[in-house]
Amino acid sequence: MNLVIDIGNTRTKVYLFNGEELVRVIPLNEFSVRDVEVVLKEYPDLNKAIVSSVGNYSEEIKRILRDCFPVFMELNAETPLPITNHYQSRDTLGYDRIAAVVGAHSLYPEENIVVVDAGSAITYDLITDRGVYLGGNISPGLAMRYKALHHFTGHLPLIGVKACSELYGTTTETAIRAGVQNGIVYEADKTISLFKEIYKKLIVIITGGDANFFAKNLKSSFFVHFNLTGIGLNRILDYNGETYRG
Repeated sequence: MNLVIDIGNTRTKVYLFNGEELVRVIPLNEFSVRDVEVVLKEYPDLNKAIVSSVGNYSEEIKRILRDCFPVFMELNAETPLPITNHYQSRDTLGYDRIAAVVGAHSLYPEENIVVVDAGSAITYDLITDRGVYLGGNISPGLAMRYKALHHFTGHLPLIGVKACSELYGTTTETAIRAGVQNGIVYEADKTISLFKEIYKKLIVIITGGDANFFAKNLKSSFFVHFNLTGIGLNRILDYNGETYRG
């Protein structure tokens, strides 16, 4: 079995895989040594592990993982990948982006795909049916846009996501909501339609914390995969197999 740990800016997701089968997902607000010990106790068949982290994490956790797993790896810019990476600034490529496109390609290996990851930032990433990652776009996410309007102006209030069907608002609150939420949908629909002009048969996969918002509002047909990053990390771990020892 494989242990996949994705440490983000605000939350950590722990995935347990039996081969390609996702057995369990454990979301955590904080990731501690105790969490690692509990997982190891509950799943003694675990023998490979991968960590993807946006920053530093506990050296004690790292030591436990190194000691307990015959194969332990940390995703970085030099990690061998089961796809061809054409991104030019690989040192600055987010691990979540590369893991998501690997996950998308492993699910739909014969398709051209755009992955829309709707999190703190929104990313649009293209991978071809031959497994070539071309790159993509990065844009502010929903919460970031609301916070920016509040932070960089003198009087606009900080509001949150709420259902919005109006083309324009009749109060400051509804005007902000219509501007932010309609604008983000227009952006996504237009980006996807332009990509589809290049790749006529293009699958759209949505993932990330705000995936449901996009799923309710996009015109394009799509698939939603909340665990796409975990699937990609598991694929990277299996690809490196027994040849890697952290």
